Amino acid sequence: MATEEIVDSPVVQGRRLVLRPLESEDFHDWRDVRRRNADRLASWEPRRGFGQPDPVEDQQAFAMRCATRRRERQLGTGWGFGVFVIDDVAPPAFAGELNLANVVRGAFRSAHVGYWMDEDRAGNGYIPEALVALCRFAFEEVDLHRVQVSIVPRNTRSRRVVEKLEFRCEGLAERYLEIAGVWEDHLRYAMTAEEWCVRRAELVGSWLEDAG
Repeated sequence: MATEEIVDSPVVQGRRLVLRPLESEDFHDWRDVRRRNADRLASWEPRRGFGQPDPVEDQQAFAMRCATRRRERQLGTGWGFGVFVIDDVAPPAFAGELNLANVVRGAFRSAHVGYWMDEDRAGNGYIPEALVALCRFAFEEVDLHRVQVSIVPRNTRSRRVVEKLEFRCEGLAERYLEIAGVWEDHLRYAMTAEEWCVRRAELVGSWLEDAG
């Protein structure tokens, strides 16, 4: 993939899904899924700042969110993707998000990964598949050395994703992030480029098959 494509229009292919940046035109599909999952997601996400518009209900705020993500790609500090499930008889359907955030270069060459999935599509292995596709992108296209996923210990669904893929647990970070107004402990899971090289064939074969 050419450098300019990574910055401007990265598309990451899975077996049953495709990852691509969200655009303003995705607002209505994104809004509908977020509304349907609002109560569940509120338990695991930071609170919106006082006076900040809600992108779920404000189309202009959503457009600004998309512009911010594009700026992050241009700066090389983050890559945010919508997760779209492929349907043979219809356009790919929006089903969640997967973000490669807080990218740091230099001697660190690391980033954080966050994800969420539509409750109606949970249990189908979409997020593990998307995470393997994202790891391939992170290690082989962005040239990172390490990716980290931080999860509140009681969030068993998110933990099952990284445990299914056998990400290495590095331990507990106390009061690591403010979630829903509370400083929550997080378990830190990680994979390095060396681990990816050893496990690439296994992970790609199991989750991406002939996705390229």
